[in-house]
Amino acid sequence: QVQLVESGGGLVQAGGSLRLSCAASGRTFSTYHMGWFRQAPGKEREFVAAIRWSSGDTYYADSVKGRFTISRDNAKNTVYLQMNSLKPEDTAVYFCAGRRPRVGVPLTVWTEYDYWGQGTQVTVSS
Repeated sequence: QVQLVESGGGLVQAGGSLRLSCAASGRTFSTYHMGWFRQAPGKEREFVAAIRWSSGDTYYADSVKGRFTISRDNAKNTVYLQMNSLKPEDTAVYFCAGRRPRVGVPLTVWTEYDYWGQGTQVTVSS
């Protein structure tokens, strides 16, 4: 099974940048779709970004398009989320997640993911 460990969260001023990392265990990491989700206090968990295992195609929530970039390095068993031009509304706990590909299942729904990291706090001050 896959275990995920996140790092890279912290406090940053508006307009700044952070890079989140998610290190995965398991030999089958490269076969998993990977995604990032976030959850702010009092709000539901929401989709941020995802990357397919096969094509490497990426997907983003409208709120982060043009500012965030998801990538993966299968040799290092690591997925990244580069966050630029951060805004206070980006403040949340960020989770990485993985799941096996299933035809017809969207990447944007958190309940479809099988494995989760512990979460890392991102706080953006104005």
